[in-house]
Amino acid sequence: MNSNGHPAFRTEVDFELPKGYVDDAGTLHRHGVMRLATAADEILPLRDPRVQANEAYLTVIVLSRVIVRLGSLPGVHTGIIEGLYASDLAYLQRLYERFNAADDQEPGVGAARPGAMTGELLRRITTVGEA
Repeated sequence: MNSNGHPAFRTEVDFELPKGYVDDAGTLHRHGVMRLATAADEILPLRDPRVQANEAYLTVIVLSRVIVRLGSLPGVHTGIIEGLYASDLAYLQRLYERFNAADDQEPGVGAARPGAMTGELLRRITTVGEA
């Protein structure tokens, strides 16, 4: 329990990419931190014209919002997510789903949780450009 009497839970998780992101200087970035997604992280990207043109881009935007650190990069944006190897993107999608899954979910209730539609879409998309 935390000081407010609420059960403590993790809001961030460390990860290590299987291959890693190579920046323009040739530096490899593998270690990062992902935070829990908010409702806005899953809803606001649905309005983005890139998602409306290609729903697979939802993954790119959502991950760019929830990855708070990747190696020594000053920030994570959609261009970095686009530059990931497919295996690293798939790894991050699986991590996102596990980390943001409802812990108190009853069997058959998962689709009713907020953001479940976006979560289902993220699960279906395995690589950028594929839905």
